[in-house]
Amino acid sequence: MKLTQDMTKEDKKMLNGIFWRSFTVFASRAGATKAHAPGFMYSITPALNRYYKDDPEGRKEALMRHTTWYNITQNVGTFVMGLVASMEKKNSEEADFDSESIVALKTSLMGPLSGIGDSIFWGVLRVIAAGVGISLASQGSILGPILFLLIYNVPSILTRYYLTYMGFSLGSTFIERIYANGSMAILNKAASTLGLIMIGSMTASMVKFESKLSVPIAGGKPILIQTYLDQLFKGLVPLSITLVCYWLLSKKVNVNWILLGVLILAIILGLLGVV
Repeated sequence: MKLTQDMTKEDKKMLNGIFWRSFTVFASRAGATKAHAPGFMYSITPALNRYYKDDPEGRKEALMRHTTWYNITQNVGTFVMGLVASMEKKNSEEADFDSESIVALKTSLMGPLSGIGDSIFWGVLRVIAAGVGISLASQGSILGPILFLLIYNVPSILTRYYLTYMGFSLGSTFIERIYANGSMAILNKAASTLGLIMIGSMTASMVKFESKLSVPIAGGKPILIQTYLDQLFKGLVPLSITLVCYWLLSKKVNVNWILLGVLILAIILGLLGVV
C-alpha cells in the first residue's frame, strides 16, 4: 500500500511538520496530570492551524481537547499524531462528528502502542545496538559509538516518519478493525515475546560469571565449583544476577545504583578470589 496515495501537497507538508515537531514531544513535561501533553499539542499544531484556520473557536476547543495526559513511546507516538490529524479533519468538516472520540481513541492507544514500542525499541533494538557498540568500543574501535547510533536511530527515525503518514492515511477505521478482529492483542503479544527472546539471548551471551573456587581432593585434582554449577544449570548465576537486576528495576530502584552495586559486588568477589 502506498501511504502517500491520494495525499495532496498540503497533506504532505502538514505531516512533515508533525514529524519534525514530534522530536520535541518529550522535551515538555507538565507534571503527573498532563505529562507530555504540551509536546503533543505543539506537534499537531500544523493540523489544527490548517483545519481550523477560519474557525478560531474550533481551534481553541481542539487545543483544550489535547491538554489531557499524554505519554506514548516517542518512536511510535507519531502514529497517533497522524491519526488525530485525520480525525480533527473530519471534526472540522462534519458538524455531527463526535469530538470526544478523538481523545478517547488517543487515550486507548497509549497502553498498547507503548507496550509495542517499549518492547521493540527499548527492549530489543537498544540492547542490540548497545551490545554491538560496547563489543567494538571495548576493543578500541571508533565504530562502537557510530554503529550504536546508526543501529538504534536509523530504524527509529524511519519508523517515526512512516507511522506519521500511516496514522493519517488509515484513519480511525483502522483502529476499529484491528480491535474487532483481535490483531492488536496478537501484535502486542508478538512484540512482548520477541522482547523476552532477545533479552534471554543477550543475557546468555553477555552476562558472564565463572567461579575460581574449588574443593581440594587429597591425592587428586581439586573439583571446581563452577563445574558443579554448570552441571546443575548452565548459566545459573548470570541468569540469577539478571533477574535480581530486573526485580530491583521493578521496585523503581535507580539504574545507576544497580550498576554501582554490581560493580562493587564484582570487585569484592574478585578480591576474595571467588571469581
